[in-house]
Amino acid sequence: MAQFGFENDIHSILKLDMPITNAPMARWQRKASSSNSSALNGLSPGKSANVSLSSSKTPSKTPGKNKKQTPSKMGGDRFIPTRNSKQMDVASFLLSKENEPVDANNTAGTSESQKAWSMSLNGYNIDDAKILHLGGKPLNAPEGYQNNLKVLYSQGATPASVKKTRYISSTPDKILDAPDLRNDFYLNLIDWSSRNVLAVALHNSVYLLDASQGDITLLMRLESEDIYICSLSWTKEGTYLAIGTSDCKIQLWDVYNQKRLRSLASHTSRVASLSWNDHVLTSGSRSGHIHHHDVRVADHHIFTLTGHSQEVCGLKWSPDGRYLASGGNDNLVYVWPRMQEGTNTNSVQCWSDHQGAVKALAWCPWQPNILASGGGTSDRHIRIWNVNSGSCISSLDTQSQISSLLFSPNYKELVSAHGYAHNNVVIWKYPALTRVAELKGHEDRVLSLILSPDCSTIATVAGDETIRMWKSFEVDPVKKAKERLVKSTSSVIHQSIR
Repeated sequence: MAQFGFENDIHSILKLDMPITNAPMARWQRKASSSNSSALNGLSPGKSANVSLSSSKTPSKTPGKNKKQTPSKMGGDRFIPTRNSKQMDVASFLLSKENEPVDANNTAGTSESQKAWSMSLNGYNIDDAKILHLGGKPLNAPEGYQNNLKVLYSQGATPASVKKTRYISSTPDKILDAPDLRNDFYLNLIDWSSRNVLAVALHNSVYLLDASQGDITLLMRLESEDIYICSLSWTKEGTYLAIGTSDCKIQLWDVYNQKRLRSLASHTSRVASLSWNDHVLTSGSRSGHIHHHDVRVADHHIFTLTGHSQEVCGLKWSPDGRYLASGGNDNLVYVWPRMQEGTNTNSVQCWSDHQGAVKALAWCPWQPNILASGGGTSDRHIRIWNVNSGSCISSLDTQSQISSLLFSPNYKELVSAHGYAHNNVVIWKYPALTRVAELKGHEDRVLSLILSPDCSTIATVAGDETIRMWKSFEVDPVKKAKERLVKSTSSVIHQSIR
């Protein structure tokens, strides 16, 4: 028994959780006792009631910690925007109050007085207060902060709210061989009629491709091998084809009867560009002259426009027939008015901003006063012009020779064909001129670019002796049906008015 008593004495000596009676009072105990005494004095009926709630708070459970627990403003808790000292004191008081034993005898008598004191001091009953109240707006996250959980738990957009983007195939719909095609930047060897017939010039021959049926026929062939075809242009109705040749002549053909109607001779050098405006055929030659031909009369040559000093390789009438745009190897772009009796035939505009030959010209179908032009290897810029004001609206460096331009009305885009060094076709959003898609496939420079009559397909001809057809602008069937409904409704209204 004595042995067990000795072990118990040893264990009692080694225990560290026993109170040390001879040691001085700890600092947190002294502070707690002083705060309790001040709270009792402050809550006495004879004293002032203007005392903060923090004085009635029980001692902190963590010795040696400061009473103020509000984080610093810089880098604070952004999920608890308002964490002032009063909130922390109330929370601490309520937590400590839950651990205190409840005196049933004094509860009934003091509850009403405590409620009155609480309403006077705080403006609310402390028993109804929340342990931690969140209020105010959340603070902004510090600079550079990234929430890794946002990727996992953020909800994506629903399919109905996602903006649909059309699919543009990077491969051509058809590839056709074009043997003996002249690899000459200044010539215009392809055109597409309103009746969906594609005309292509291969050296001294012209072939017709029915894009609807796929049939290919030979329209004509020049007698001499030394003479080659330089330009092609369909009439608006798609029944007649104008053919410019290297022997300074222009031939007019009735396509469906496969018959040559007449030959126009007025130029002194090859005819590299052609453009129709009703019954007037305009031609540009290597001499720099532009001729107007009235094909209805025997004396067809009715006027000559002089402005270019070198070959006229680009020629386009505007859709409304008011202006003629011409581009030449002299790096100039001219805009001419429609010729009428008694009117001035001087150029409306003349721009010299390009640093290379200007073959690529395109009028905007939905903005008749807008003209796009593209420069050759030394320039490589697409420039958008306002014909009325004469100003350059925008300019874009494509980093490649520009051989052809056209506007696509289905999606309001601009399409450019390029030679050295990219040999590709690029679709640009208009008027932002941001790249939408790039069509690659040609192994040599793209010489010309033409749009189908339904504006859904483009045909490109290149120096690699191939013709490629790209279905890049097909309209959504739902959108197409709506457009047809609108057109039919407008036609009915128009008929009823008439």
